Amino acid sequence: MRRYGPAALLLLTGAAILRISLFSELYLRYVQPALRPYLVVSGCVLVGLGVLAAAVRGPGRGGEREGEQERPEDAGHGHVEEHGQSHSHTHNPRIAWLLTLPALALLLFPPPALGSYSAEREAAQRAAQGIGDFPALPAGNPLELTLAEFGSRAVYDSGRSLAGRTVRLTGFVTRDADGTWYVTRLLVACCAADATTSKVEIRNADADAPPADAWVTVTGTWHPEGELGTDEAWPPVLDATGVRRIAQPANPYEALR
Repeated sequence: MRRYGPAALLLLTGAAILRISLFSELYLRYVQPALRPYLVVSGCVLVGLGVLAAAVRGPGRGGEREGEQERPEDAGHGHVEEHGQSHSHTHNPRIAWLLTLPALALLLFPPPALGSYSAEREAAQRAAQGIGDFPALPAGNPLELTLAEFGSRAVYDSGRSLAGRTVRLTGFVTRDADGTWYVTRLLVACCAADATTSKVEIRNADADAPPADAWVTVTGTWHPEGELGTDEAWPPVLDATGVRRIAQPANPYEALR
């Protein structure tokens, strides 16, 4: 069994990568859609290497090596010595099998996308972006906006392009200890490891407030708070006119633009 250890590890890892990238869209929990081809190629390469490693270490070749190591005249005490030496010199460390655990976890129990816990860990620290005019918004209400765009316009747009507009935002729910709740979305540039948080405080909808991590679409109007570009303006506020529960989208992240 030990001779097939490296092959089994390669096959497990390759199969796990293919499961989340080729046979499902679970990879969107961890990386951007543009990285899918690279994941598929990596999974195929690992599976191919695993098959090749299993073939190279097959029964025929293994039997020849065992025949060379265990000769009839080595029976008895000599065999015990050879056997003891083989344990100390040729057997792979058993701890190496722990490397299969991450592959098995990804194959059988893919971790969920980042949620409210990750969002709450990030302090509301924003680099100064500078106040200025933003491009005009499209006509029509309600207007679909990402949380990142809504937040940027609410905090930095001197032209106040959000004033009087009805907008629709989608994200998951996060909460403060005092009961204040937010619609939140994580933004990724490459993968989940570099995720940053964008959130909007929701008011006038306490009776409809869903539990933390529930996905919602919220419709409402911008409620100005504080001076533009100041800490008092963050997070932006939305006066809700409607809250609707939805299923988590296939891609739970917003892409940085």
